[in-house]
Amino acid sequence: MILNLYIARRFLLLFLQIFAGFFALFVMIDMIEEIRQFSDPAISLTEAFVLACLKVPATLYRILPLIVMLSAIALFLGLSRSSELVVVRTAGRSGLSFLMAPVVTALAIGAFAVGVLNPLVAATSHRYDVLSEGHARGGSILSISEAGLWLRQGDQAGQTVIEAKRANLDGTALYDVTFLTFAPDGTPLQRVEAAEASLIPGFWALTDARLWTLSDANPQRGVQVLGQGASLPTELTRDQIRDSFGTPSAVSFWNLPTYIAGLERAGFSARSYFVWFQVELAHPLLLAAMVVIAAGFTMRHARMAQTGALVLFALLAGFGVFFLRNFGQVLGENGQIPALLAAWSPPVAAMLMALGFLLHLEDG
Repeated sequence: MILNLYIARRFLLLFLQIFAGFFALFVMIDMIEEIRQFSDPAISLTEAFVLACLKVPATLYRILPLIVMLSAIALFLGLSRSSELVVVRTAGRSGLSFLMAPVVTALAIGAFAVGVLNPLVAATSHRYDVLSEGHARGGSILSISEAGLWLRQGDQAGQTVIEAKRANLDGTALYDVTFLTFAPDGTPLQRVEAAEASLIPGFWALTDARLWTLSDANPQRGVQVLGQGASLPTELTRDQIRDSFGTPSAVSFWNLPTYIAGLERAGFSARSYFVWFQVELAHPLLLAAMVVIAAGFTMRHARMAQTGALVLFALLAGFGVFFLRNFGQVLGENGQIPALLAAWSPPVAAMLMALGFLLHLEDG
C-alpha cells in the first residue's frame, strides 16, 4: 500500500509539472497570437495575457492524453534509472501489480478532467468569446433553449430577434416563428408571426404571416395579415447559422444531456454532441490506456542506447491512439459508424492491445 501511494504521488507530481510547463508555453505563444490578431485596434499586454489564459485551457484539455503519456514515460524512465524498478521486481512485485497505482491515478485524473476541467474549459471558452467579441469579433447568432431556438440579425438600422419552435437540420426553415424588430436605441418597432419562414439569399420568405406595429398605442388593433410573397430582409446565410452552433466542447459536460434534448426538440441533429458526450465518458479509460502503452515500452531496465528508441516508439503509439480517437469521433459525427462504437472502441482497443503487449513481455 505504501509503495502504491509512493508511485501514485510521484506520477501525479510529474503530471502537474508537465501540465504547468505546457500551460506556460502555450500562454506565451497565444499572447503573441492575440497581439498580432488584435493589432488594430491594439490591445495591452495585460489584455493579451487574460485572453491567452482563457484560451489555453481548451488547448490543454484536447492534448490531455498526450500529457498523461509523457508523464507516464517520465515516471517509468525515472524509476528505471534510479534502479527502483529493479528493486521492486526483486521484491516479487509483478509488472501488472506495480502498474495498478499509475493506472488508478490516470483514471482519477480522467474523472477529474471530465467532471471539473470540462465545465471550467467551457466557461473559459465562453468568456474568451465574450471578451474577444469586444475587440474585433462577432458573437454567436444562434442560441438553443427549452422554448426553441433564437436567432439575431441586424445592421445599423436596428436589430431583429427571431424565435422559432423548431427548424430543419441546417436552420434555413423555421416553423412557428416570431420576428421582433428593434430600433438602434432599443425601442421595439414591429412584431411578425409566421407559420413558416424560409431563408432565401437576402430575405426570409414568410408563410401565413401577421404583422403588429408596436409603436401604436394599441398594437392589437393594427394587426395586418400579410399575403403570399411576404418577406423580411436579412443578411444571414446558411453558413453563418451553421457556424453559430460552435463546437460540442463549448458546452459543459453536465449540461450536454439538456442541450442535446433542446437541439432535438428544435429539429436539429444532435449527433455530434452525443458523440462528444460519449467521448467524454470514455476519457478516463483513454488516459489509463496511455499509461499502459507507456509502460509496455519503458517499464523495463533498459540500457541508455535503447532508451531513446523506446521513448520514440511509446510516443508514436500514443499519437496513433490519439489520432484513432479523433478519427473515430469524426466518423461518428458524420454518422458513418454508431456513436458508441466511435467513442469507446479506440480506448478499449488501445487498452487491450497494450495489456497484451505488456503480458507478452512479462510472461514471454
